[in-house]
Amino acid sequence: MAILVYAEHDNASLKKATLSTIAAAKQIGDDIHVLVAGSGNQAAADEAAKAEGVSKVLLADNAAYEHQMAENISLLVADIAADYSHIVAPATTTGKNFMPRTAALLDVSMLSEVSAVIDAQTFERPIYAGNATATVKTTEDKVVLTVRTTAFDPVAAEGGSATIETIDNVQDAGKSSFVNEEMAASDRPELTSASIVVSGGRALANGENFTKYIEPLADKLGAAVGASRAAVDAGYVPNDMQVGQTGKIVAPDLYIAAGISGAIQHLAGMKDSKVIVAINNDPESPIASVADYFLEADLFEAIPELTSKV
Repeated sequence: MAILVYAEHDNASLKKATLSTIAAAKQIGDDIHVLVAGSGNQAAADEAAKAEGVSKVLLADNAAYEHQMAENISLLVADIAADYSHIVAPATTTGKNFMPRTAALLDVSMLSEVSAVIDAQTFERPIYAGNATATVKTTEDKVVLTVRTTAFDPVAAEGGSATIETIDNVQDAGKSSFVNEEMAASDRPELTSASIVVSGGRALANGENFTKYIEPLADKLGAAVGASRAAVDAGYVPNDMQVGQTGKIVAPDLYIAAGISGAIQHLAGMKDSKVIVAINNDPESPIASVADYFLEADLFEAIPELTSKV
């Protein structure tokens, strides 16, 4: 049977998380279908059809799916699930919202945050804030799982030639309605998809120092700005910048951590980064154990010097 991948998108284009989810699905099987559910989302479906490894794209274009509310999407996925052995979605806000509902509707268990595929029934997932990895085997005929996208290199966005099939399947639970959303506008890359991330911690002391020290370096590098939970809890920056187990999971090519000691929950969200640079005046801080490069220095002196040299 085929594998169904749920596409993460904004109705105009695919998110990088979709390409990583397809990569995970390819390790399970060869026949991969991608569901693009939204409204006015033909462009996203066209993009999905070009992704490497995709054999078919299912396009569900209806106002009921415009904001991808979990109540409606879960009904749609459950309704078309009969033709699929696996249902795979990225472990993003959207995926975490509707996939448990889908599993409940199908009366099967769900595997969350899968970080490696052993075979079609056996998977690995992090536990204990990423300090251990559990190997989980399922015996169910239909496997529902979310994928930690940072653990899989995305497939090529071009080169595929999948067919696009429009499905006229309208599922409106009638239990919820979209009111509004407030999006933080920024010229910087989105945190979870940025190739470079510069993060600051509680040692910065206030939000003004984020603006004075962290942002200029990020702008020079073309990087996204992140923060530790301690910095967010202290009110230095908004919580959508939080990196960690209870924030956003990132795995950029370069992660620069300034004034971050490295609590377990923070390390769980960034330790898969390709290169980790830590700037801290405490060589015994936990982040030193995962850093590729550790600069023992006062960040208020090191960051301006680093910024001037970039």
